[in-house]
Amino acid sequence: MSGAVLALPLLESLGQVTPSRKVPTRMAHFYVPIGVVRRGFFPGEQNDVIPKGNLGNLMTSLGKQDPVFSVKPLEHLTPTLEPLEEFKSRITLITGMDRTFQNGTDVHAQCACCYLSSAAPYSIKRSAWPLDRTLDHIVADAMENKTPFPTLEISCNTHKDNKESIYFDNISWYGTGHVAPSIRHPKKLYRRLFSTSENRRFKDVTSLVLEDAKSMQSQLSYDDQQKFGEYFDSIRTIEVQMDRLQNMKSELDKVTLEEPSDAYLPRGEFIRLMADLMVVAMQTGLTNVATFMVGPERWDTPYMFDGLFDKPRSHHGMSHNQTQMIDDLLKVDRFHMEQFAYLMRKMDAIQETNGRTLLDNTILTYGSGLGDGSTHQYNDLPIIMAGNGGGQFKTGQHVNMPEGTPLANLWLTQARSMGLKMDRFADSTGELNAIKV
Repeated sequence: MSGAVLALPLLESLGQVTPSRKVPTRMAHFYVPIGVVRRGFFPGEQNDVIPKGNLGNLMTSLGKQDPVFSVKPLEHLTPTLEPLEEFKSRITLITGMDRTFQNGTDVHAQCACCYLSSAAPYSIKRSAWPLDRTLDHIVADAMENKTPFPTLEISCNTHKDNKESIYFDNISWYGTGHVAPSIRHPKKLYRRLFSTSENRRFKDVTSLVLEDAKSMQSQLSYDDQQKFGEYFDSIRTIEVQMDRLQNMKSELDKVTLEEPSDAYLPRGEFIRLMADLMVVAMQTGLTNVATFMVGPERWDTPYMFDGLFDKPRSHHGMSHNQTQMIDDLLKVDRFHMEQFAYLMRKMDAIQETNGRTLLDNTILTYGSGLGDGSTHQYNDLPIIMAGNGGGQFKTGQHVNMPEGTPLANLWLTQARSMGLKMDRFADSTGELNAIKV
């Protein structure tokens, strides 16, 4: 195999799956920077004109959801959430989740690096940041199903300008001051997952594996043959996409100017390719826990959002000019939601041996560390849970938590659903029972 290692999906015909072997629950976090435009994301905040005497609309105009706890069916999706229409019954919108800001550090850096640790302000004495070991690593530590990669950290930010510190650009941390470095390019991620050598020349791994796999075909049932074919089709698709990106970069290398940033490659295609690789890693059992950072916080180097604008734009810069750029910001929010919908669609197309899809067997969370990028508010964070963790969570709901509910309550709920026996996570006060079956 020339040093290449490619994992296979679990196949019943080969005795890889037995009744006693449980399909693992996976956990993945899809992080979006800079918060969202509230009127496009949150139900009830679309109105610009606030009628006199309407306290409910006045409250939402101040950037707050209703402070009273409520659970209701998720019926009408807001403009930003519309790309999830086909999965409306498979998601839960959670509003009212808060974090507390620790004064003395940058608001953007803290919202990113502390998102999955949610440590209480001033609880970490050896750091200026309320940053502790993050949820993904705590869960991976305790999981019984050991995988080649206990956690997988992915970032779609390839900028190398080093303007901002690591705290703006990483949500996964081994502990205070110890970042879990993200993989930031499709080829590097591919080689990390499927190659024994980082330095060898890129090869067509699929063709090599298929040649050896032909002898296996006669042993497979019809269903497993279908699964086998679908799996390698997905690998081939990824390789074609990677070749396309590499060819584009090769053409750029011929220009007698400084090499443009990878950000000028098609943005949506880049994000989707990284998502494809994450899905394959979870499908094949290379990892059960992953973090996926769509972009960095407050990184002013512009991105070319393909199909949205005719020139590169800074998401952070637009967020601080929301009055004039509201329409453009809404396009960016919807663009990010379309990528999340793509990831859900990809995961839902993969059938697993327990009769559920990969999406069903995963706790997939869309979220941001800011409720609103222009006001830097840490309350009312935009949170969506997709999948149901193997049947552990209710879906098709809008759960509005009482004002002041810590985000750590959600992390505690997710950690316990992944099998952890813990009384508390960071500044949690209890589980979110409304989302549990």
